[in-house]
Amino acid sequence: MATRNFRPDSVLGEGGFGSVSRAGLMSSLLLLLNPEPTLLLLSKSLIKKVFKDTGSGCPRLKAALGAAKGLSFLHNSKTKVIYRDFKTSNVFLDSDMGAVGDEHAEMEDVSDYELSHYVREALKSVLEGKTTDDYDQLIGNMHHNDRLVPDEVAMLVTVLRALTGAVSYIDVVHHRALLSSLCGMSLWNYGPDVMDALMELIVALAASNGRYVDFCLDMLVSNFIPPFNFLEILKQPRGLAKKDQVIIRVHLALKGIADLVPLAPSRLEQIVRERVPNVFSKEAQIVVYVENMLKLESGDLGEPVGNSMIFELVNRLIDLDVEIGWDEILLDDPNSKGIFEMELEDMARPVDETEMDVDEPQKKYSGRKVLWGNVVAQKLDALMDLTFDHLQSCFKNGRLHQVFKALLQSFQSTVLNAYKSKFAQFVVFYACSLDPETCGRQFESKLLEIFCSTIYPQDWRMSAVAYLASYLSRAKFLSTEDVTIILKSLVDWCYKYCKNQSGEINPKNHRVFYAGCQAVMYVLCFRMRSILATFQLKSQLLNMPLEQIFKHPLDPLEVCLPSIVEEFLHQAKAAGLFSVSDDTFVFHHLLESDMSRAFGGFQRLDVFFPFDPYLLKKSERFIRPNFIYWSMGKSLGVLVTEGEFGSEEATGKREEMRMRRNHTLRKTPHPSDGNMDFSRPNFPDTDESNATLVNKGYLTTQI
Repeated sequence: MATRNFRPDSVLGEGGFGSVSRAGLMSSLLLLLNPEPTLLLLSKSLIKKVFKDTGSGCPRLKAALGAAKGLSFLHNSKTKVIYRDFKTSNVFLDSDMGAVGDEHAEMEDVSDYELSHYVREALKSVLEGKTTDDYDQLIGNMHHNDRLVPDEVAMLVTVLRALTGAVSYIDVVHHRALLSSLCGMSLWNYGPDVMDALMELIVALAASNGRYVDFCLDMLVSNFIPPFNFLEILKQPRGLAKKDQVIIRVHLALKGIADLVPLAPSRLEQIVRERVPNVFSKEAQIVVYVENMLKLESGDLGEPVGNSMIFELVNRLIDLDVEIGWDEILLDDPNSKGIFEMELEDMARPVDETEMDVDEPQKKYSGRKVLWGNVVAQKLDALMDLTFDHLQSCFKNGRLHQVFKALLQSFQSTVLNAYKSKFAQFVVFYACSLDPETCGRQFESKLLEIFCSTIYPQDWRMSAVAYLASYLSRAKFLSTEDVTIILKSLVDWCYKYCKNQSGEINPKNHRVFYAGCQAVMYVLCFRMRSILATFQLKSQLLNMPLEQIFKHPLDPLEVCLPSIVEEFLHQAKAAGLFSVSDDTFVFHHLLESDMSRAFGGFQRLDVFFPFDPYLLKKSERFIRPNFIYWSMGKSLGVLVTEGEFGSEEATGKREEMRMRRNHTLRKTPHPSDGNMDFSRPNFPDTDESNATLVNKGYLTTQI
């Protein structure tokens, strides 16, 4: 293109490596040498290789005059140039012995002013409707499908820097092709020199005119994700090195634009949200994009951008979470056990990698059931691992309180009422484990506030108390004193509610009350023994009006989940909290009842205990040290006494009851799950582990 296909009228003469042709680029003189073509910009130097000829005096004089004219040109140019290496070996002669210029590839840069001048002329030619040859050549330098050779890299860097000096001449309409070419350039395809030059141009373009801010921000955000063919090497050393090179430059450019354009951060938030990969994207694409979001969150663009990234991250976690269907995690085993029987002792040990079979979406390994081979679950697992690691970093850097503020707001607006959320809520759980004194208490207070306040919808209040009960039961990092304080607040609210009611059982009209009562029982199933082990806390528990609540005409023991009521009554009777006749409650081997389903509503909040054991394999390492499993909860929560509950005879009877109940199932399809069956047997007290609730049958089971 530059030499017009090496037309004869472009030939300047013969060089040491073949014919030399004139080439036009940005209105400057270029030389092309064959058979090894290299474009050379004539600027501050002349030819360094010449043809030696012993001709007559006239041709020599002609060559000398030509060389002198070349020096004169340099001396009289807009930027004065003194050529420091002028000698006969550096003069190039054409076929008529005329001095022409430099044929060697080593050249010195044109001044920034001259480069900008060349580019301005090319840009102006389009605006003025003149010939667009130079402009077309300018764009052509930015279209490279193959790896660039060093000369092409140098030329591309030169063009980009020249454009940086002429951004004020770029028009959004007339130079659409140029802007499109810039937009199509991926940093992942270039080396550091080109990346730096391109970032300088993008920052300058954004600062030159407000119309280009969104364009530049979008171009930068598009570089969060590598080209598709680059994904395979992203975890290799060279892939990681390239990722670091790109991410550092992209975020420096974003900061540069934000410093120059005050409104840029608000526009950036919107663009990042719009470009977030969907749940069907490759795991590597989603992960590297979220890495960039978290880098923005911890960067220098300000709190609004950081908060926005937290909100968007939680939204993406929820999107992936709800894509994991119940049919992939529910147990449908006729020999499965109830709530407190489905967690095993060996939940305490990791799954052996050699046991994993990625072809099966869920499988039991060494007595433990995990989600494995499920593509969506693996994506969520990778993001949860990344998020936990980021929260840990925030804690070490003293930023956790700031981040948790946004996280708690996001929880309330997104997670609290996310139907079927199974794992995303553990982001808050882990943040609280890092700082129970501040983050943990804020979380507890917010949940208690929502539950106790009538300004919130009933479903919000029921969900909040379910979260609170599950959190108090499962959080290993909470002290028994803190648990007792919150438990007393729940009991006091339930007692106050009872005093203001004189009616009888009505699951639908008193949904929040029954949810509160069930929460109290659930917490005591896990924490009763540890409370009773401390004299002061035992006194507080014995003084709580539990008997007045559970024997009220509203009769929560008849309405709440039979599985939880039965476990609670076993422990309450052993502890002497209040007296209950053995014949008072006959559950007919049910894990749930029609009444519990009635107060649970469509979303089955009666069986929603959100912090059931965590099944995502990779990120579980963050949760396990901070989590109470039922085997641990039982040792903390079940009071073994002399007499009925400790005798061998009683143990034999309860084992017999368990065997009968294991074969007595009640199947209750979820309203939204079509023909899906929930196989939920009742459970007796057992020394097997954990307390996962019925609708979370995706948990551990024994082989």
